[in-house]
Amino acid sequence: MLNQILPPQFDNNYRGHKLALWLFILIVFLKIGISLSSIFDTYDVVRSADGIPIDTFTSGGAEAVVSVTTLLGLSQFLLASLGVLALIRYRAMIPFMYVLFLVEYLAKKWILLVKPIVRTGQSTSTYVNLLLVALLVVGVCLSVWRSSSDRIIAR
Repeated sequence: MLNQILPPQFDNNYRGHKLALWLFILIVFLKIGISLSSIFDTYDVVRSADGIPIDTFTSGGAEAVVSVTTLLGLSQFLLASLGVLALIRYRAMIPFMYVLFLVEYLAKKWILLVKPIVRTGQSTSTYVNLLLVALLVVGVCLSVWRSSSDRIIAR
C-alpha cells in the first residue's frame, strides 16, 4: 500500500480504482472553487460560510481576519493546483494527493480544537467539509485498492 501512495516515480500511470479518479476530479474542482471564493469574496466567506462575527471586530481586526483568510485561500488554491497537475501529468501521484488533502484537513481540525475560533452559530462550511472528508476517505481507500488480477502474489 505504501508503494501505491509513494511510488518510486510519479508517472502518468494510475493504478487505483477508476472511481477514485472521478472522485479526485470532483474534490479538486471543489477545492479550487472554495479557494477562489476565499480569495475573491473573502468578507462574505468569513461572515457566512465560516460563521465568524467579523462585524463585531474593530476595523483593524476585521482587516486582519480578511487578509489571513485570503492568504489561506491562496495556499488552498496552490494545493488544489497540485491536484490539477496530478490529473494532467502525474496520475501516479493521486493516492499521495488524497493522503495530503486528508492530512491537511485533519491537521486544520486539530489546530482548531487547540486554538478555537469564536463563531456565531454553526457555519455552512461544516456540511461541505463533512462531504469533502468523506470523499477523501473513500478516495484514499479506492486509490490504493487493486483488483485481484492486478495484485502481485509473493510465493
